[in-house]
Amino acid sequence: MRAERTDGEGWRAVVERGGVAVLVDPGAGILTRMSPVVVVDAIMAKGNTGTRRADGRVVIGLGPGFSAGADVDAVIETERGHELGRVIREGSARRDSGVPGEIGGHGAERVLRAPADGVVRTLKQIGDLVTKGDPVMLVGEMAVVAPFDGCLRGLIHDGLAVRRGMKIGDVDPRGDTRYAATVSDKARAIGGAALEAALTLCRERGLLRLL
Repeated sequence: MRAERTDGEGWRAVVERGGVAVLVDPGAGILTRMSPVVVVDAIMAKGNTGTRRADGRVVIGLGPGFSAGADVDAVIETERGHELGRVIREGSARRDSGVPGEIGGHGAERVLRAPADGVVRTLKQIGDLVTKGDPVMLVGEMAVVAPFDGCLRGLIHDGLAVRRGMKIGDVDPRGDTRYAATVSDKARAIGGAALEAALTLCRERGLLRLL
């Protein structure tokens, strides 16, 4: 499927061409103009930043901070483990532990964080192989280095202003560059669960014909 960046007026034309319209809309003002059938809040804020059940016919929240039956219709568990990808129809997902899931024997240390407030200047690209100690980016004049050998799987955009302690990158210790360009097991589980929840709720409410 082709994704195409557009604006609040051009999204219909993109969809009619069979594409996926991508809008930069921090306040989600488009919701009041397009009357969506399904809304999925996938903002990585570890909490609800304002999503309501009135935002769509079916509203789904990913991760902690949402309550199924209150502010959303369903919640998807996003924490790694036995419950990952579970569709919750009553209640909430687990609280944010603040500790990234372990991959290849590395947990919290695989996440790159801003050492100070400042503007990012990237020195590497997503998919690059790095060696322990390699500079990955600069925040102001301070270097952020790879904590171990691996593949750079996540990286914040060049030129963005960040705050001290903010997550700005991710090194995968497995060192397989394919993982930087493919869907992860966690993302696949969460995406599949969101689709399951959307289809189930739409079927129950007689909305499948609108999808």
